Amino acid sequence: MKIIELDEVDSTNEYCKRLDCAGEVIVTAKRQTAGKGTKGRSFVSSEGGLFVSVMRRYENFDASQTFKIMVNSCVAVCRTLEHFGLSPVIRWANDVLVNGRKICGTLIENTFSGGTVSRSIVGVGINVNNVLPEELKDIATTMRTELNRQIPLQKVREVFIENIQKEFTVDDYKSYMDWLGGEVTLKTENGAYTAKAVDVDESGRLVCDINGEIKKISAAEVSLRL
Repeated sequence: MKIIELDEVDSTNEYCKRLDCAGEVIVTAKRQTAGKGTKGRSFVSSEGGLFVSVMRRYENFDASQTFKIMVNSCVAVCRTLEHFGLSPVIRWANDVLVNGRKICGTLIENTFSGGTVSRSIVGVGINVNNVLPEELKDIATTMRTELNRQIPLQKVREVFIENIQKEFTVDDYKSYMDWLGGEVTLKTENGAYTAKAVDVDESGRLVCDINGEIKKISAAEVSLRL
């Protein structure tokens, strides 16, 4: 897999789109000037963090299987954090937390051709040694904060690149969800309500018990609070 290292870029995902080459490519940057999160949100990308995008081409990858891309990226992040002694938790669908605060965000942008995925770009931002804005310190954290020491960024990069090239399962993904079986808060445009989180199915939907009724919910419909 080709690896491109940049000092600065607007967004590693956008760089991959402009590159638009054949084969598999990993792009890393020391900082992003216009990092992107899910649902169009900006993603703080100051120097000291790990900012990576992985672009892959596919043939005959059925669109119904796209959750596998998210599974691989989230578990790769968790395995990387574990390598350095942290205990990560996945907050459905793709946030990774440590001690209740977000340490990593993931943005997956898939290109479809009919009923198949022709290309995926997986963007990952892990807070390593970067300084977080004051307004994020209650909801986000860094590896340096959690371990109380400077973390070798290059080593984090190497471990992550090794992990992102592995294949993981939905069971691997669910193993980082210690909250399954308990109550969660589901937030919608019309308000919030509580439910019992029962499972995550093979397509990535959250299976919930809502007032005794089992429902399967997509991440596009709600956001989750633990």
